[in-house]
Amino acid sequence: MKQLRYLIIATFVVALTVISNNSYAQTDTKRADVRQKAQRARMVDGRIDGEITNREAKLLRAEQRHIRRAERRAKADGEVTGLEKRKLERKQNRASRHIRRAKHNPVSNN
Repeated sequence: MKQLRYLIIATFVVALTVISNNSYAQTDTKRADVRQKAQRARMVDGRIDGEITNREAKLLRAEQRHIRRAERRAKADGEVTGLEKRKLERKQNRASRHIRRAKHNPVSNN
């Protein structure tokens, strides 16, 4: 009976610890995640339509990897600061411009 009580208490303490650690971590980058997904979709559409060449797609994918790495580094310490969010947004703005230019330049796969 005593062992069961200790087991229940230990489980409760562990659950509280996990919940409290997750609630205090400021690693929320939903906006960046949504933009990454939208940019990926734009790149895929451009490839399907033949608006983005193989070389352009390779460069755009490398840029997206760079953004994902920057986001992981920002989250690594458990808090994404306002400065880190602005840097991510600036990188995504630049990537968005690059995608638009690749889709609308006169070079195509056709």
